[in-house]
Amino acid sequence: MIKATTNQLEQARSARASYRAGVMEPTSGIAHGLVQANLIAVPRDWAYDVLLYSQRNDKPCPVLEVLDAGAVEPKMAPGADLRTDIPAYRIWRDGELVEETTDASQAWVEHPDLVSFLIGCSFTFEAGLVDAGIEIRHQVLGRNVPMYRTNRACEPAGRLTGELVVSMRPIPADRVADAVRISARYPAVHGAPVHIGDPVGLGIGDIFAPDFGDPPELRDGDVPVFWACGVTPQAAIMASRPPFALTHAPGHMFITDVPDAQYIA
Repeated sequence: MIKATTNQLEQARSARASYRAGVMEPTSGIAHGLVQANLIAVPRDWAYDVLLYSQRNDKPCPVLEVLDAGAVEPKMAPGADLRTDIPAYRIWRDGELVEETTDASQAWVEHPDLVSFLIGCSFTFEAGLVDAGIEIRHQVLGRNVPMYRTNRACEPAGRLTGELVVSMRPIPADRVADAVRISARYPAVHGAPVHIGDPVGLGIGDIFAPDFGDPPELRDGDVPVFWACGVTPQAAIMASRPPFALTHAPGHMFITDVPDAQYIA
C-alpha cells in the first residue's frame, strides 16, 4: 500500500480543519497528490438504490468507500468528520435543493441512519496533469471547474434515474493526447474523457453557461475536453426526488489521506 508523505498528510488535515472552521473554497489543487472525493449521503432505505446506481454507472459514480449507517469517520481519512470537513454541502428534500451550508451536522441529527458514499473525483487526476505541465485553467484563474448536465442518460437503478454530468477542462490541442493518457491511468476517479471537442455532441448548447461551477475561459488553440463527473448523483436526486439527500456542493470535495498513486491502474 502506498502511503501519503508527512507533508501531504499535514496539508490534508490542515485543509479539513479550515473547512471545519467555516472556510469555503473549491478544492481543486488543494493537497496536491491526494485523492479527493464526492459525497452523497442518503437514509438507509435509499442506500441500496445509490449503490446499484453507482455500480451500473461506474464511470461517473466510481465508489471509493461506503460508510456504515450513521458513521461519519471514513477509513480514507482517520479522524476526519464527514459532517464538517467539506467546504460546502447541499441539502436536498424531495429532489429540491433547499440549503447550502458549511456544517451538515444537523442532517445526522434528523437522519441518524444516513449511509455515506465517497465517490471518485476528477480533481484527483488533475495532479498528474499538472505534473506533466498541462495547465488546469480553473486553478490558474481561481475559479470552480465548469460542469454540465448532458443528453446522455445513465442506466436506471431501483428508484434512481438521471443524466450524465460532465466536467470540462480546456486543453491545448497538442496536449489532448497526453491528458487522455494520464487521466486514463485513474479509472477509479473517472478515468479517460467521455467526449472531446464540440459540446453540442453532449447536448450542451452554451459552453460558457455551465450548470454548476464557473464559466470557462477558452484560448486560441484550446480543445474542450469533458470527463464524467461525480455531480452525476445530484442530477439523479433532482430527477428521482428522494425525500432527503445530502451531497457536497459541486467543486467542494472531501480531501482524503490517500495518495493518488494508490489508484493508478
